Amino acid sequence: MKKKILPLVMSFGIAASLAVPYAGYAASTTDKIDQQLTQLKKQKAEAQQKAKDAENQIDKVHSEKDQATKDMNTLVQQVNEASKKLTLLNEQIDQVTDTLEENGKQLDEAIARVESRDQMLKSRVRLMYMNGFVSYMDVVLSATSFSDFLNRIEALKSIVNQDKVVLEANKKDKEIVAKKKEETEQQLEKVKKLYADADALRDDLQAKEKAKEVKIASLTKQEKTLEDISEESDKLITQLAKQEADLQAKKRAATKAKSPFTYAGGKLGYPLAAQAPLTSDFVNRINPVTGKAENHKGIDLGAPKGTSILAAENGSVIYASWMNGYGNCVIVDHGNGLWTLYGHIMNDGIYVKVGDTVKRGQKLAGVGSTGQSTGNHLHFEVRLNETPTDPKPFLR
Repeated sequence: MKKKILPLVMSFGIAASLAVPYAGYAASTTDKIDQQLTQLKKQKAEAQQKAKDAENQIDKVHSEKDQATKDMNTLVQQVNEASKKLTLLNEQIDQVTDTLEENGKQLDEAIARVESRDQMLKSRVRLMYMNGFVSYMDVVLSATSFSDFLNRIEALKSIVNQDKVVLEANKKDKEIVAKKKEETEQQLEKVKKLYADADALRDDLQAKEKAKEVKIASLTKQEKTLEDISEESDKLITQLAKQEADLQAKKRAATKAKSPFTYAGGKLGYPLAAQAPLTSDFVNRINPVTGKAENHKGIDLGAPKGTSILAAENGSVIYASWMNGYGNCVIVDHGNGLWTLYGHIMNDGIYVKVGDTVKRGQKLAGVGSTGQSTGNHLHFEVRLNETPTDPKPFLR
């Protein structure tokens, strides 16, 4: 009996001695993988922060650009108003020119009348000087009869009235001449000032418009630079997520853990708790936020805020954080090069973390409108070997 037990003990000892080195090897491998994962997480966090900083800067540039555009629109309105004002000024100048011509004509006529009356008065004075001065009393008293007396009285009254009329008319015309000259001078000064004001306004508006155009060009250049940074950060984050997924796979192999991947083709599960309208397809389109042409990499499903977002298939979470235009985002690796991405998740709405194993239909997050979004919806992507592909065939 003892002879049989000894070989068994020796066999057990050999097996144990072989198992210990293997366990040590597995522990050493997983330690290295864990170190690499820690380093990757650090790099990914840095990339995420860089992307978020770039997006914050983009938002700021967009805001400044929008304000500059509004200022430009205001300036355009001011330029249009200035143009209208210049048109009115030209009309006023035409009117003033016509008035000046009429005033000139009236001045000439008034001056001619004054000169004519002055000439007539001067002629009477000259005759009186040449014939000697005769008083009105001498004329009356030299009447030969009563009727002659009355006639002389009427004649004298007529002469006196005529003199009064001539003098008053001259006085009035001289006042008209003075007034018209003053009005003409005022109108000319007014037109001159209006021209100067219009020129100053036009010069000021042109200077401002040029400054705004320069600013918008500068902001556009800055915006393009930041967008390039964000795009590079997104690519880097995706690459790091892929590396992290590969390391997790190595770790499972080293520890002989069960693979979470079971997808071998076929239809994916619907990514929302309830059917939702397709609000944007997998097509080239104009981004509703940036206004620029883009290749929409997934489909948008309109749903109320907080609607449950579900895993489309069994898999492992390889990303669960902020990603530039996607806002809060979750990426699940389903194996065989298939990933699904869920974007615009509401703030505090991610319910899983990197490394979690998820089941098909499991709640991952809640619908929101973070990132480049104009309203609550789920942006859903399917990626094959990291390349976005139309999700609709996978959901039919």
